[in-house]
Amino acid sequence: MPIRILLADDHVMVRRGLHVFLKTQEDMKVIGEASNGQEALEQAQDLEPDVILMDLHMPVMDGIETARRLRNLLPHTRIIVLTSFSDQDHVVPAVRAGVKGYLLKDIEPEDLAVAIRNVHSGQVELHPAAASQLMHVMASMDMLSEASQVEGSSQVEKPFQGSNQTVHQTSEPSEQSNPSKLDEPGYSSRSNHSSHSSHSWNSNPSSPVSDEGLNALTRREREVLGLIAQGLSNKEIAVRLVITEKTVKTHVSHLLDKLGLADRTQAALHAVRNGWEL
Repeated sequence: MPIRILLADDHVMVRRGLHVFLKTQEDMKVIGEASNGQEALEQAQDLEPDVILMDLHMPVMDGIETARRLRNLLPHTRIIVLTSFSDQDHVVPAVRAGVKGYLLKDIEPEDLAVAIRNVHSGQVELHPAAASQLMHVMASMDMLSEASQVEGSSQVEKPFQGSNQTVHQTSEPSEQSNPSKLDEPGYSSRSNHSSHSSHSWNSNPSSPVSDEGLNALTRREREVLGLIAQGLSNKEIAVRLVITEKTVKTHVSHLLDKLGLADRTQAALHAVRNGWEL
């Protein structure tokens, strides 16, 4: 039987191009198209495709929320994200939502066909840039955990846990990434983002530098830093604090400037190493 595929993208030309190409693959069949996440959800329930090829940025319901709902409704349907974004704020939430493939739209057609077959057979397909982001997050959480143990605080929860991971190259690497494709890693997600818990912040009395850094931050900036240290993306922080993603980015920029740090990972490590309890 051919692999039954549902296409979900708000651009007609993208869907049309994918449809034309996939028709040339004897072992694949496009059974439906959707122009937004809500349509994809409805068609998936009606058609029960084997694989959904889906964009992340769609109207009505975005790809992350669509994937999250489909994971519960159709656990046997495999979702492949086909997008133009490879940054951490897109990759990590997508993997947490349960997608089995994360590919960029500059992928070669034949590579896409191979990726679809691999995902259908149970593997996980990641563009090198996406794999690099995941490796970065996992390494950062390990560093945070080690720093927490040194400071005597509780170990930080890791957003991903996997076993039997094998790295493969899926496509030509970009200039700022390493080629890798992870076999089925069984990633676990941090699921409870609905509660609005407060964070306790205490500076290390033996470190006057940490006092100055903490006092320089506003209450909201401290909240944002605490959520960064938990591994949340800007979008997830926005949902948790009920503010816009643009506002989150502004807070992140301000706190990095105040602490004299380069990126989010350094900010989280700085907080833990200076004894700020998250």
